[in-house]
Amino acid sequence: MIIVFMGVAGAGKTTVGKLLADRLHWPFFEGDDFHPPENIEKMTRGVALNDIDRHPWLIAIAAKIRELLERGESAVFSCSALRAHYRSYLRAGNNAQVQLVYLQGDEPLIHRRLQTRSRHFFKAKMVTTQFDILEEPDDALTVSAALPAVEIVNRVVVHFRL
Repeated sequence: MIIVFMGVAGAGKTTVGKLLADRLHWPFFEGDDFHPPENIEKMTRGVALNDIDRHPWLIAIAAKIRELLERGESAVFSCSALRAHYRSYLRAGNNAQVQLVYLQGDEPLIHRRLQTRSRHFFKAKMVTTQFDILEEPDDALTVSAALPAVEIVNRVVVHFRL
């Protein structure tokens, strides 16, 4: 099984994903690590990515997911997966094996979190563009990003019977 934590920047995908991966003794893959250098440079300048920019990033994440599934391995990923077609691409028909957890947060919560971030290439001012393109999923476990990380992990474990 692959679990993908999705949502806008600052929702807690990495924090919660690492916590779940540690609990399950599964590897964790940070979606940001799959960005090509051009994307990171663009976001560092405060410029939001578009669908063309995101395409090679999604290809890389989807390839890693397929590789793990082919080997019968489980893992946890973080990936914003803001649009339905991004999520469809990541799942590539493996809907039962690739499960989504949507960390849903409102703009004031997310802005507060991003203001406290340091040393990250994503600029807080860009999160509005993520909310603008976000297509909330109807095929994911939706959990409030405002909950403590441990509580989110507990809900995921119970929901997916892990």
